Amino acid sequence: MTLTLIVTIMALAFVVIFQIAKASEYVMVLKGEEKGFQQSNRINAFLFLSFLVLGLVAAWWCNELFYHKTLFTQPAASDHGEKIDKMMWLTLAVTGLVFFITQILLFWFAYKYQYSEKRRAYFFAHSNKLELIWTVVPAIFLTILVGMGLYYWFGITGPAPKDAQLVEITGKQFNWMMRYPGKDGVLGRKNYRLTDASNGNALGVDWEDGSSHDDIESTEMHLVVGNPVQLVINAQDVIHDVGLVHFRMKMDAVPGIPTTMWFTPKYTTAQMKEITGNKDFVYEISCDQICGSGHYSMRGIIIVETQAEYDQWISGIKPQYRTVMESKAAPTADSLQNASAALQPMAQDLAKK
Repeated sequence: MTLTLIVTIMALAFVVIFQIAKASEYVMVLKGEEKGFQQSNRINAFLFLSFLVLGLVAAWWCNELFYHKTLFTQPAASDHGEKIDKMMWLTLAVTGLVFFITQILLFWFAYKYQYSEKRRAYFFAHSNKLELIWTVVPAIFLTILVGMGLYYWFGITGPAPKDAQLVEITGKQFNWMMRYPGKDGVLGRKNYRLTDASNGNALGVDWEDGSSHDDIESTEMHLVVGNPVQLVINAQDVIHDVGLVHFRMKMDAVPGIPTTMWFTPKYTTAQMKEITGNKDFVYEISCDQICGSGHYSMRGIIIVETQAEYDQWISGIKPQYRTVMESKAAPTADSLQNASAALQPMAQDLAKK
């Protein structure tokens, strides 16, 4: 209902402006070109000023309506994310200040300096001072912002602390798969030729590598609060992107080219539920790269918990190697039926004897 009302008001405003423009054309014809031009110029100047006021009011109104629905109201859930937030606020402050000053002056000048027979424009062909100001000042601010971005980027993608938790995340259409090293702290090697989801090897792990025998696989990402975590990111089919909005981080997942990033979670899932006031809050993994028709459904879950909770969770999961080997060793229903059929004639012979 509210949306319909807003659209209706905007349509009516457009009709009114259109009618004013048409009326000014008719007035120009009736009063003569010179008088018509002056009146049209005054109308346009007034419309410029009206657009400035209405635009600023609309921007403030939209901020009041939707600000509480943005991530600005939630703290960054990682140490790197806090730095990203600071850089973003600085960027918004600089560009926002420039935007408001230039746009207000633009529309105000259009109104104040509308056509007048008594006014003559001041003309100058060249000004080194003016060109230096509008070239050097933006260049300095942009250099600072780009430098901050590179500094934070190298921090995110640089070497992780030695005690960092290691988690491998692999994207494929249209879900995420996680792998954790066992007690040895080493992930077993992979070979894409070995990928066979039907036989329990959806990630293409080389079972001949002993380091893979204690690796844990899961569809959820479990992290320990306050403990650095390094993500090793892969893709199996097309380019995906690991988007961690609550941690203010993202990284492309490229087939054949593993990428990495690291961060330290600051709040457990339970703590974020209290901070946000949302009892259903969950940390999410989104795919920030359009990857196909099911892109919208490519959602993963992150659970940030204490060390004790993490240890309890991971101790209850069987390594994928053991699961695969046990499934191969266990007799299937068909093999039991075939064996029973083969033994039945022997049993009948024995019974006759």
